[in-house]
Amino acid sequence: VQLQASGGGLVQPGGSLRLSCAASGGPFSMYDVGWFRQAPGKEREFVTAIRWSSSTTGYADSVKGRFTTSRDNAKNTGYLQMNSLKPGDTAVYYCALGRGFLSTMRSGYDYWGQGTQVTVSS
Repeated sequence: VQLQASGGGLVQPGGSLRLSCAASGGPFSMYDVGWFRQAPGKEREFVTAIRWSSSTTGYADSVKGRFTTSRDNAKNTGYLQMNSLKPGDTAVYYCALGRGFLSTMRSGYDYWGQGTQVTVSS
């Protein structure tokens, strides 16, 4: 399965961005979609995940109430809506597919996209 993340960019604090994760070459609808981020000099960290059926989602405490994950299995695409962005959200954002039941660990995911840069700055 190949993943292509897009939608990153430069946004002011308090602004919004919507990231997309387009999948090809495999059964997208059978996998959970996870989003991770990695800031310079830091470990890659879990952000959010959504079950293959969209029945359940999970969020890191740092993004709860501000970020929303969704997916459209008909389009083989996952989404991450990010609102009320803060400078601390600046990172490269990665999407991934896995079968680890909303795993918060990198090891719970089998396929990874290339990442998209999100910069929050005035």
